[in-house]
Amino acid sequence: MPHKYGNSQTMQSPYINRDLSWLDFNRRVLEEAQDITTPLIERLKFLSIVSTNLDEYMGVRVAGIQVQWKVGYDKKDFSGYTPSGLLKRIVRRTTKLVADQYRTYRELIRQSAKEGIHFLEYGDLNVTQQRIVDQYYHEIIFPVLTPMAVDQSRPFPLVHNLGLYLSIVLRKEEEAEAEEPFFSIVQVPSILPRFIKLPRRNNSKKQEYILLEQVISQHIHTLYSGYSPLAVHQFRVTRNADLPLNEEEAEDLLEQIEKELRRRRWGMPIRLEVERGIHPYALEMLVEEFEVDDRIFEIEGPLDLSYLMKFTEGLMKVDHLRYSRIEPVYPEPLTNQSDFFEVLRQQDVLVFHPYESFEAILDFIDQAAHDPNVLAIKMTLYRVSGDSSLIRSLMQAAEAGKQVTVVLELKARFDEERNIAWAKELEKAGCHVVYGLAGLKTHAKITLVVRQEQGKLERYVHVGTGNYNENTARLYTDIGLFTSNSEIGDDASVLFNEITGYSSPREWRQVAVAPSGLQDKLRELIHREIAWASKGKPARIIAKINSLSSQVLVDELYLASQAGVKIDLIIRGICCLRPGVQGLSENIRVISIVDRYLEHTRLFYFENGGEADVWLSSADWMSRNLTRRIELMCPVLNPKLKGYIIDILKSSLRDNVKARRLTEKGVYERRAIDTEIPHRSQFAFNDIQSWKH
Repeated sequence: MPHKYGNSQTMQSPYINRDLSWLDFNRRVLEEAQDITTPLIERLKFLSIVSTNLDEYMGVRVAGIQVQWKVGYDKKDFSGYTPSGLLKRIVRRTTKLVADQYRTYRELIRQSAKEGIHFLEYGDLNVTQQRIVDQYYHEIIFPVLTPMAVDQSRPFPLVHNLGLYLSIVLRKEEEAEAEEPFFSIVQVPSILPRFIKLPRRNNSKKQEYILLEQVISQHIHTLYSGYSPLAVHQFRVTRNADLPLNEEEAEDLLEQIEKELRRRRWGMPIRLEVERGIHPYALEMLVEEFEVDDRIFEIEGPLDLSYLMKFTEGLMKVDHLRYSRIEPVYPEPLTNQSDFFEVLRQQDVLVFHPYESFEAILDFIDQAAHDPNVLAIKMTLYRVSGDSSLIRSLMQAAEAGKQVTVVLELKARFDEERNIAWAKELEKAGCHVVYGLAGLKTHAKITLVVRQEQGKLERYVHVGTGNYNENTARLYTDIGLFTSNSEIGDDASVLFNEITGYSSPREWRQVAVAPSGLQDKLRELIHREIAWASKGKPARIIAKINSLSSQVLVDELYLASQAGVKIDLIIRGICCLRPGVQGLSENIRVISIVDRYLEHTRLFYFENGGEADVWLSSADWMSRNLTRRIELMCPVLNPKLKGYIIDILKSSLRDNVKARRLTEKGVYERRAIDTEIPHRSQFAFNDIQSWKH
C-alpha cells in the first residue's frame, strides 16, 4: 500500500487521523444544533450531546495521547502524527468547536426566550421570585455546601472529575486591597437540579428558570463570615477516565474494577474549563494545581451544557418545538401470536429499532423465563438500562430453576458502576454471571434459549447490532434478528462455551467471531469481491458502521477499489479512509448521517457476483473491535429479510437531507438537493409496516 499519493506539492497521508476525524464527527453533531430546520428543543439536545461527547473524548482519547506525550513517545501513528503534534491540533480544533458551540447556545437561548422559555439572572427576578429563591437557597442549597479554603495549612482539596465548582477570591473585610487575596472553592452540588424553575409572574405563560450556580454565587457571602468576595467564577476539570486494569493478575475482576473506579477521581488532569473573565489570581491557583496551562478553555456561558438534555425533557407544553412523536410498532410476524417459539420455528424475524418496538425482545426473554419447557437462557449484556425489565425476567428464570448464564461486561466505559450493581443482583437470584475473558471486552449482542421439544433440544437465537437496553432502543437505529436456524444455534452454543469455559476457537458454521476470525472473514469477503471484479462480474460492497479506523481494513478497501470494486461506506463517526483519490480510492464513496436518531446499525452487503451476502454485526471496523473484543457477525439467510436490509442501505445512500459526503481532502460536505427530490432516510421508515410490505 502506498504511503503517499499526488504530486510533490500535494503529497499527504492516504489516511485521515482517527482523533481529528472524531472531532469532525462532533462538529457534525453541532451542525444539527445550528440547523434552523431542526426543532428548537431538539437543537438544545444536540448541544448537550456535543458536551457529553467531548467529555468522554477528552477523558479517554486525549488522556491517552497526553500520557504518550508525557513519557516522551514520539513515534508517528499510521496517519503520520506524533502525540505532541496531534495534541496541538486537537486543542486548536477543540477551542474553535467550543467557541462555536457557545455562540450557538447564546443564539438558542435568545430563540427560546421568544418561545416563552427564559433563563434569568438573579437581578432579573421580581420580588416574589427573589424571596422564593432566597428561601430555597437557605433551606435546601446552603446545608449541602462546603466551602474549602486553600492556604498554607489547607492543601488544595480533591476536585472531582467533571464536577462543577466555583472559585472564590476573597479578602478580609478589615485588610487593605493591596494584600494578597485569599482563595477558596465550592462544589456546585450535583445532587441538586442544575436549573430551578421559578414561579410564574402574574399568570404569565412564560417558563422561567435560574441556574443553580448563579443562586450560589449570589449568596456566596453567607459562606465566608468576615471576608468579602472579590470574584466568583465557575471552573471544571476533566481527568483521565480510562481504567488501567491488569486483568491477568486480578484475582477478582469485579473488586478490581470497583477499586479503579474510585481511583478515577484522582486521574491526571486533562482539561481545565473556566468561565470567561475569571479572576487572574483564581486562574493562577488553578493552573498551578492542575498543570494544564496548554489545555485551558475559557467559556463564555454556563460550563457543562449536558444539563440541557434533562432540562428539555422536563419542559411542558412545547411539543410544537420537538420532533413529532413516533410510536414504535410491534413486529408484524409476532403481533398475532402469543408463542414466539412457534413463529420462529416457521420463519426468521427481523426487527428494526426504533421504528419497531424493543418490547418484542423483552417479551421473548419473558416468555423463555416462564416457559416450563425452556431449560437454559444464555445472554450477553454490555449496557443495560437503569430499570431493566429484562434483568427481572432473567432473575425470575433463575429462581424458577432454569440455567441462566449472563456474560456481563463490567468494563463498559462509564457504565461500570451500574453493571457491577446488576451483576450482584443477578448472582443473588441464582444466575451464573460471567465477566468475560481476560483482556477482552465482550461486545457481542446475542441471546440463546434452549428448549425441550418432543424429546429433543431446540435452540432459539436473537442477535443484534445494539445493546439490550430499553432506553437506547428508542433513540438508536439498530437491527435485531430472531432465528431458529440450527447452524446459527450451534454456533451460539459454542460461543458461550468459549466465553464461560475452556473451549478453543473453531471453524464456525455460519457466524464470524472476533478476535479469532472476524477480521479474516471480512478480508476474505473483500477479496472475493476483488475476484469477481477481475472476472468482469458484479462486485460491490456496502458497509454501514459507526467507525472505520482499522488500517488493515482500510488497506483492503483501497485494494478493492483499485481492482474495480464499487464501495459505499455509510459511517456515522470516525473514518480514517480517504475516498475519491485517483489511483487509490476513486471507487469508494463515504457518507455520514447525523439526524434525529443515533445511527448505530452495523450492516454489511457483498454483491458476490449477483448472489448477495448480507450480514449484521456488533462490530465496527476498528482495531479494538477486531482484535481486543469478543464481537459477532451473523449472516441474514432469509431472502426476504436480506431485501429489507438492502433497502435500508440503499435508503441511507439516497439521503440528501442529513447525509454529508466525505471528500478527498477529508472535509464533510452536505449534498445539494436543488435538483433532487429530498430524501431523509431516517424518516423514510416512519411507516415501518408499509415499508416492509
